[in-house]
Amino acid sequence: MPDAETGGDPLTTARRIVVYGVTGAGKTTLARRISERTGLPWHAVDDLTWEPGWIEVPPAVQRDRITAICAGDAWVLDSAYLSWIDVPMGRADLVVALDLPHWLCLARLLRRSVIQAIRRTPTCNGNTESLRDLFTRDSIVVQQFRSYPRKRRRMRAWPADPALPPVLLLRSPRAVRAWLATLPRDRQ
Repeated sequence: MPDAETGGDPLTTARRIVVYGVTGAGKTTLARRISERTGLPWHAVDDLTWEPGWIEVPPAVQRDRITAICAGDAWVLDSAYLSWIDVPMGRADLVVALDLPHWLCLARLLRRSVIQAIRRTPTCNGNTESLRDLFTRDSIVVQQFRSYPRKRRRMRAWPADPALPPVLLLRSPRAVRAWLATLPRDRQ
């Protein structure tokens, strides 16, 4: 699957990458590792969409921020919210979709959230999670259960859509590690 612009395989030569998956799939970790390996700039979407005090950035401002990033020649995003997903999808060279089992994503999410809540580790813009917040109707865990089937259907349908950039479905941590190892080092 050669890339018309670079002549290379977009799975290893992409310079504009969206990492997509359900909450707890490891999007941020993978995006950071892609950046570390390739030298491409990584942008943490949560930092662009949440202000201190867990105040959500208005959708129009989120869109403006993402549009500014996606106007660049090189970037890695660790997510794409439905309200502005068209922006990065219209510019991406590659979508890396983490299609991991629900039990694994849930286990990762619970482990991460509990550890960060106990340690009071900032997650974005100084915001922290609390154990109490994990058991509310609006908790990240409840959101994960609600969004998992929808996001999984979406990313499984993407490879058949010719209007989208190439989509790499990774279905296991081993597949994630194997693909990451194929990326050339520091291409900036």
